[in-house]
Amino acid sequence: MPAYNAEKTLLRTYNDIPKDAVSDVLLVDDESHDQTVTLAKKLGIKTYIHHRNRGYGGNQKTCYTKALENGADIVVMIHPDYQYDPKLTPFLVEPIKRGLFDIMLGSRVRSRSETLAGGMPVYKYIGNRFLTLVENIVLGLSLSEYHTGFRAYSRKALTAINFISFSDNFVFDQEMLIVAAKKNLRIGEIAVPVRYFPEASSCSASGSIVYGLETLWALLRYRNVK
Repeated sequence: MPAYNAEKTLLRTYNDIPKDAVSDVLLVDDESHDQTVTLAKKLGIKTYIHHRNRGYGGNQKTCYTKALENGADIVVMIHPDYQYDPKLTPFLVEPIKRGLFDIMLGSRVRSRSETLAGGMPVYKYIGNRFLTLVENIVLGLSLSEYHTGFRAYSRKALTAINFISFSDNFVFDQEMLIVAAKKNLRIGEIAVPVRYFPEASSCSASGSIVYGLETLWALLRYRNVK
């Protein structure tokens, strides 16, 4: 769990993780200003702390590095802000366990009406659809969404991708998938509910524009990766 000021939602998120479907829970705190770390330790979560804010991508780098060091065969990213439903973790993991896919995504885009009813802002929905279309064309895939934060990676995938070299910002997620596709790693997806609410973290409108431009640049930058 890559955490930043997640005190209000961490308990709900943790309680909804099916404990029989995971062997360990790790949290990396990115210099939160609330009681995220105190609560995580109270819950018995294995907690790692950044003493300076490293950003969303930088947080994930530590998450995956620590998970691999702890011997994980499959690593699931669950945002502790409760924006994604942890109860669906077994369904995300099973296709990897069966050897069908190397990476699994929880797609929030099953239909336009459902996605918007779940609270996704219209401008985010439009940006999501545009970037997903471009990425599918460039990468030769047919995924319904690239921009979800609910993901599972096999150990094979994480060791094949040099994620430490990627951005420390939000575009990290896209660099992961772009390079994975270029390396012919198998990417699958399941449908997950859409949850937007005040306590859930979200990129601002200006931040979303920057993210979109960085995603397009990443497509160009990694076009020759093998």
